[in-house]
Amino acid sequence: MMADYHFVYKDVEGASTQWDDIQRKLGNLPPKPPAFKPAPFEPAPDPDSAPKDKSWIDKKTEEELEDLEDDLDDDRFLEEYRKKRLAEMREAAKISKYGSVIPISGSDFVREVSQAPQDVWVVVILYKEGFPEFGLLLQCLEELAVKYPATKFVKIISTDCIPNYPDRNLPTLLVYNNGAVKANYVGLHSFGRRCTPEGVALVLCQSDPVLNDGLSGSDPSRKAVLEGVRRRFIEKVVTEHEDHDDDRSSGD
Repeated sequence: MMADYHFVYKDVEGASTQWDDIQRKLGNLPPKPPAFKPAPFEPAPDPDSAPKDKSWIDKKTEEELEDLEDDLDDDRFLEEYRKKRLAEMREAAKISKYGSVIPISGSDFVREVSQAPQDVWVVVILYKEGFPEFGLLLQCLEELAVKYPATKFVKIISTDCIPNYPDRNLPTLLVYNNGAVKANYVGLHSFGRRCTPEGVALVLCQSDPVLNDGLSGSDPSRKAVLEGVRRRFIEKVVTEHEDHDDDRSSGD
């Protein structure tokens, strides 16, 4: 018995026979698919061939900018702009580092307080749970920590920091800079009859520029910081006064 063979002939991809064309016109075959065409070859962009301008510098990371230190000596403008961007990045990193009251233990104290960077002021609150005065002062410090994120605020249980520290002295604030105590405030009465964030800020800045929002330029002087604190205080009083007037008028 002769085997029944069935042969299927395939042409070059995309090619078509006259018979196929007739069948497609009659609707017996689907439309012919387009021939495959590979995408044109495009070499990968060479980073060294990109134009070197301000936008080129802006795309660099801090590490990449540091690596460019000796590569831009022939372009004074770009070298100055590189230094400016690097300084901005470092300042932004410093600002974003804090922004809250950080809880620490006795074993953390040297690292977090004594060994803090020389240009960072550290405000330490000594406390124990169960003291209402601590809660009030902590609220003030939490608000200041948000407003002045380049100043470091930490809290530590008093006896973890100083063994046998008397409870009658709580809460206590210690102000550190460059590894040394610059001021201390014992008890809530140190901040006036009413303990408010603005009152605490004014007391902290009486002797040194403790509070730093990271946005006030390069002037770290006590006078400049105090002016900023007073300006914030006045703005808050005006806003509260306007809100109070709005509430009264709406009640009428």
